[in-house]
Amino acid sequence: MLRINDEIILQDWELSEQFVRSSGPGGQNVNKVSSAVELRFEAARSPSLAGPVKTRLKRLAGRRWTLEGALIIQCDETRSQARNRDIARDRLADLIRKALVAPKRRIATRPTLGSKKRRLKAKKVRGEVKSMRGRVDPED
Repeated sequence: MLRINDEIILQDWELSEQFVRSSGPGGQNVNKVSSAVELRFEAARSPSLAGPVKTRLKRLAGRRWTLEGALIIQCDETRSQARNRDIARDRLADLIRKALVAPKRRIATRPTLGSKKRRLKAKKVRGEVKSMRGRVDPED
């Protein structure tokens, strides 16, 4: 079980972990030990999350979201398998917490009279600058 907040707890069947060999420097340890973790969360099938939360989670996940609706988080930061596992679970929990926050609706406002006047004045000045760029007639 993974506790996200007081209301949301992910069950064990929703999460699966696979341990793979880590990449990068580390010498013999990297070649022998499968310390990197690949955490898979079946987000689309999860009864713990509401529909809008799943939609926001999919947008936040980006390329980590699979076609089957699973969220895959990889971690190979440390040499310790247990520590990588904890980091991956923390990342998943943080991502879900971000998805729980609904974005504020934007309230449409009209531009003020002053901003309209400033915009028109700037356009007029710019137009005058451009009109001065024409050919110069030689007056003899």
